[in-house]
Amino acid sequence: MIGNNGRVTALFTSDVPGKMTRRLGAVALLGQAMTVFFGALVARQFAVAVDEPDRATTYLVGGSALALLCVVASGLLRRRGGVLLGWLVQLLTLASALVLPAMAIVALIFGGLWWMCLTQGGRIDDIRAQWEREDPTGPGEGA
Repeated sequence: MIGNNGRVTALFTSDVPGKMTRRLGAVALLGQAMTVFFGALVARQFAVAVDEPDRATTYLVGGSALALLCVVASGLLRRRGGVLLGWLVQLLTLASALVLPAMAIVALIFGGLWWMCLTQGGRIDDIRAQWEREDPTGPGEGA
């Protein structure tokens, strides 16, 4: 457990994350979507190079579907289960390394980035909530 507020369990919750967590997570997933799509193009071209057009189409469609799932997951962070869908995207990206081994590096980078967005975004959301409790008038108001 990180801290005393159960942050580790919050990484795998189906609850709606805070505003900053959603923003950071969405940015990470959208970057991952572009990277996964380019990985799908590479896998397709490798299959074309070894004269396997059926596999080439499958790789392109599968990779494009995973990239689209990244985009959908970034939008669904506002709803229950969005974080779990984000973790599913991370696992599927890792599984795509079976087709294109370089995707393992992509999965490690974006999986780490996803984890960092969830932990640091949650920390920022907690600090902001505490700040709003202590000063409900907000900056520049009152005084």
